[in-house]
Amino acid sequence: MNRFVEKVLFDPQDHELLKIVNDVLNRDKTWKHFKKLFGSHLHPHGIKEMAAPKELRIAYAVIQLLDALTVGKAEERLIALRSVMDEVLHIAESSLRKNTARVLLQIMKDLVRAHGNYQRQLELAHDFRRAASGKPRIIREQLRRFHLLEMSEEWNQVTFDDHVHDANTKGRKSATHLIMDAWIKGIRSLIVIYYNYVTPEAAAEALEAAEIMGITVRIGLELSARFRDKYVQFIWGPRGFLDAQDFLEFLENPSVREFMEESRKVSQYQQRYVFACLQAFNEQHRLHINETYNIDLAPITEEEFLAFVAPGQPSLLHLSELIHTRLLPLLETHIKALRTQSVNATLEEQEQLLHVIRALEALGAEEILQQYLRPEQNPTIPNPNIPQNDDTIPEMLTLSPYQLLERLNQLHSGYRITLNLNELTVEDVLELLYDCQGMITHLEIFNLKDYVTGKMTHHAKINALQLAINEGNVIKLKRLIREILQQVEVSEQADKDSRIEKLTMILRNISTLKDFYKMTPLKSHIGSDSTGRLSHLYGMGLAVKETLPPRSQRECEASLGLSREIIPVSTTVHLQVTYIPPEGLNRKMKTLYQRVWRIPGFRFWRYRRKKDWEMQVHSHRMEAPGNIVTLGGMREVNTPRFAATPPATRDVLPNKFWRYANYGLANGLKVLIGFIPAFVTFALTMEWWPLKYFGAVIWFGITGFRNILQSVLGGGGFRRSPLLTWSDYVSWGRLADSLLFTGFSVPLLDYVVKTVLLDQTFGITTTTNSDMLYTIMALVNGLYLSGHNAFRGLPKTAIFGNFFRSILSIPIAIVFNMLIGNILASMGMVGVNNILQKWATVISKAASDCVAGVIEGVADRYQNMRIRSLDYEGKLMQLRDAYAQLEILFPETDVMEMLKSPKEFIKEITTKAKKLEKIIIINALDLMYFWMYQPRARSVLRKKMRSMSTEEIQILAHSQYVLQRQREISKFFVNGLIGKNFSRALSFYLDRSEEYIKAINKLADTCIQRRN
Repeated sequence: MNRFVEKVLFDPQDHELLKIVNDVLNRDKTWKHFKKLFGSHLHPHGIKEMAAPKELRIAYAVIQLLDALTVGKAEERLIALRSVMDEVLHIAESSLRKNTARVLLQIMKDLVRAHGNYQRQLELAHDFRRAASGKPRIIREQLRRFHLLEMSEEWNQVTFDDHVHDANTKGRKSATHLIMDAWIKGIRSLIVIYYNYVTPEAAAEALEAAEIMGITVRIGLELSARFRDKYVQFIWGPRGFLDAQDFLEFLENPSVREFMEESRKVSQYQQRYVFACLQAFNEQHRLHINETYNIDLAPITEEEFLAFVAPGQPSLLHLSELIHTRLLPLLETHIKALRTQSVNATLEEQEQLLHVIRALEALGAEEILQQYLRPEQNPTIPNPNIPQNDDTIPEMLTLSPYQLLERLNQLHSGYRITLNLNELTVEDVLELLYDCQGMITHLEIFNLKDYVTGKMTHHAKINALQLAINEGNVIKLKRLIREILQQVEVSEQADKDSRIEKLTMILRNISTLKDFYKMTPLKSHIGSDSTGRLSHLYGMGLAVKETLPPRSQRECEASLGLSREIIPVSTTVHLQVTYIPPEGLNRKMKTLYQRVWRIPGFRFWRYRRKKDWEMQVHSHRMEAPGNIVTLGGMREVNTPRFAATPPATRDVLPNKFWRYANYGLANGLKVLIGFIPAFVTFALTMEWWPLKYFGAVIWFGITGFRNILQSVLGGGGFRRSPLLTWSDYVSWGRLADSLLFTGFSVPLLDYVVKTVLLDQTFGITTTTNSDMLYTIMALVNGLYLSGHNAFRGLPKTAIFGNFFRSILSIPIAIVFNMLIGNILASMGMVGVNNILQKWATVISKAASDCVAGVIEGVADRYQNMRIRSLDYEGKLMQLRDAYAQLEILFPETDVMEMLKSPKEFIKEITTKAKKLEKIIIINALDLMYFWMYQPRARSVLRKKMRSMSTEEIQILAHSQYVLQRQREISKFFVNGLIGKNFSRALSFYLDRSEEYIKAINKLADTCIQRRN
């Protein structure tokens, strides 16, 4: 990277972020102290902000998570995941909070994967810091780059996957990694499938990770039962548990453990086939590959295979991937040699060599699986998927479907039983539904893997049968069964006679079949069957299109056939709106609201509105076009695995200059680009020298002052913390954007609208009709503001708000015009109307910005108060939990009185609960930091304390007395409470704790007096 690029591209912070990423990836212990910043009670907006910037904290947290995904234990992965979520969800302060967090996680994952490619990492580091701003246009741009759909910030979309695998079976990702990736994609509900059994450890990791991410996860066990000449698969999902802990206790039940041990024998039986295929590969197929491709692939040992699979269950998919991993370096070396050989070869020889090279490049894991490991390629090895009759078969594989489901019914009364339709015909499904007597609750009506591989030939007929059963329509059901019976009669199935007999019996007992599902409909599941290993399949995740934001729906339509697929399934969704009354009202306010709510049109005034979508799971219909879209894309399969030459260093200058320009240069260019049209317009159209040379400066001064004023007022105004200056509240990036777009409004308003359109065309001036002049200018300005707001991707409220702000500015502009005219007239100025005409655009601009300063300042205030409210809710909940633990720890002591004496409190708690002492101190430090540094924290805390009970106020105030123990808390800082960079935080605590305690006590006394 040349010196020019270093000067104009990227920021010092990008290099700093990249340094910590690579140091941690290289196992450099310099940053080990960062781990201290991720204690479960340290708030992202709290005292640890003084120890490290938020970007560095997120980078370290994600790296720790990704590192734990490969080498760590489940407990380490979950701690890392919780830390990551705490950081990314609190970094974004824009309208796209959750979408920003999704982008940040995805960028950081790619940054870690790009280890070794410094320039690519640097680009991603810059992208990360850009995305951290939360600007809608940037976030949406990054979502498109990473093939992610924008999700509603209400997080109410219907997104799901009823069939996925993690690393404990044949998936590529650990449960934590799977859940994190599901959240990044926007998935809200998952069913994780395990083969035959699940360990409590695996279930605990999946369920706890899901709780951290706010995803609904259910555990399903895929079990086999003997049916005619094959095995059918059922997915058993126990349900009806109070929480995750209740489910884990269920797994420890002796009868369940016994069942799991028996099911484990089935897995061991099936895995013997995999090891037999490994032996066959070593003895036959490996030799064929070596001879065909002129390489020397060594045999693969069972120990090596088991180490590669761990912690999963050995499968042919694992084996093919291991073989491919072993082949890659050998193939790469051979291909390089062939390319060198082709340089001096004849044209015919070059074509032959190219053919060989293409064959080598196509030898991926999927090709190995199909060519060497499928049962048809190893006919001498008994196929475990075909029922055998010998003593080696586990007892579980001898059970009929009814016997298996009856046994599951004895284990737990609440359950879902899903019938996997893979390779089943409609007559199979009809028989199974009848034989199992209503115990089958769901059909896996659509499996994305089967759909892509063309194995869903009978699903439409099966779905028709399902709908007929659910409707309870005997006529339709009879017609369907007769059609099925006729198909069997003309077929050539070996067991045709027995099938005809069985179907005839079902036909005679239609009412019995119908009654099985009279009370509870036969529902559907739809899943991807994703493992994350096969490139020719879509990844996990499906979404009901209507529940996505309109922008995402349009993107789905645009990407059909390219990277997304609308599957041929339709479902019905209902929008539910819940109105939640305001909480924490005192008696007078509650009485006032109740009277207002009786007024027509004010029934739900000040209610919080919550919208959610509900999917009708018994309404799935196989039809095209459907309304369910894939969230995961399909990876390119035609991309060569080996490049002919090493990839050249990418040049970021030609097409990415603006994106990677450092922030100082980018903001400066924005201001300059906006200033040029403003200056040129005033210089060419004005004759009076103040406007000719300083009009653009005045114009920019109005905009800049308004942006600064609204930021300061939104952040706290005159009652802000004395530790913060006005510049701490200003977003210079937002100011630069505002100046860029305001510059282009000068030629539009001053020349096009005021001069050409109104003056020269219609003769409208401040002299002839000043009201019309300012009205039209305001309306045009409103359209321009709304237009560039939409271009920047701002919320609809901002777009419409900026249009109506211009309407509100009309009377203010007219008043300004009158006042200035009167002042000039009183000063004896000549040609007042001519002066006003020249200044009309500036007057209109000043009026518009006056209104904007108030409206956007209020919007900034609301945004800051919303974020502070979230901060305080989390922290006060921790405080209440800590106080409850104190009450339990000291049952015979008045804890409230104990908190009033910090010395005695520290002495008592140190002997009984050292960890709880640390939690209480952290809570107090974070609350102190909120009060002193976070915008609008004081206003929010006042509001919350007014709605608290007297006891709650006293608990909050008295718990802050612990900050008086400066010696003990200083020792905590020195011993690594927030890592090595504690000096600034310690100094802040020592200097400001006494002032803070007095302020909290004064506020508490005021609130208590008001309550009394």
